[in-house]
Amino acid sequence: MYFHRTSHGPVDLAFTDRHGGVSAVPWDSLNLALEGADDPDATAANVRRVVEDFAPDATLADMRQVHGAHVHVVDDPAGPRPDADGLVTARSDVVLLVRVADCVPVLLADPVARVVGASHAGRPGLAAGVVPATVAVMREHGATEITAWVGPHVCGGCYEVPAALQDEVAALVPESRATTTWGTPALDIGAGVRAQLVAAGVTVVDVSRCTRESTDLYSHRRDAVGAGRFGGLVRIRP
Repeated sequence: MYFHRTSHGPVDLAFTDRHGGVSAVPWDSLNLALEGADDPDATAANVRRVVEDFAPDATLADMRQVHGAHVHVVDDPAGPRPDADGLVTARSDVVLLVRVADCVPVLLADPVARVVGASHAGRPGLAAGVVPATVAVMREHGATEITAWVGPHVCGGCYEVPAALQDEVAALVPESRATTTWGTPALDIGAGVRAQLVAAGVTVVDVSRCTRESTDLYSHRRDAVGAGRFGGLVRIRP
């Protein structure tokens, strides 16, 4: 069920893998996607299974990810699902969930201030600065010493893009410029996110692995419409 799970003071966080759920082939089995061709009853059951294992005393707060830079502050987890790519909360009865299948999931925490966040950074989100925006909102809510865990995502050696698109993104985040293992223009979104975090004064813990190269993780680049979504989860213990 988990690719990586750890605690940081009163903060619990985890990145899931694709195992331990109920989805059928080709999504087998722990597909957490909000949308797609998988049975929605199966994906809902998978989400319940993960949340009940990770934080049975907490309420889920997630988002409809739109590849932007809007950050939603979770005050009422029972409210409507926001269109956003970042979540922040200081509530101890909430677990934040970000979904990915090649984009970069980032979990953030200040355990002393008891503020946590989660970000979804694909190519547009990197360019728009969703991760620095999440850091900024956390600081508005009292966070000072923030640690970020960068989860699995497609690596620069596998993320081929047209040269013009590479130039466009690298003009904003130079650290994202990369070359595929077969010698063509690429972007390393993870490297770009890590550079943004360091520039924002955040301590970075990199627990990533390439999703395209790891069959125990979902990858849209590898599986196209057959790709599910794995998740990053973070919460503050009561």
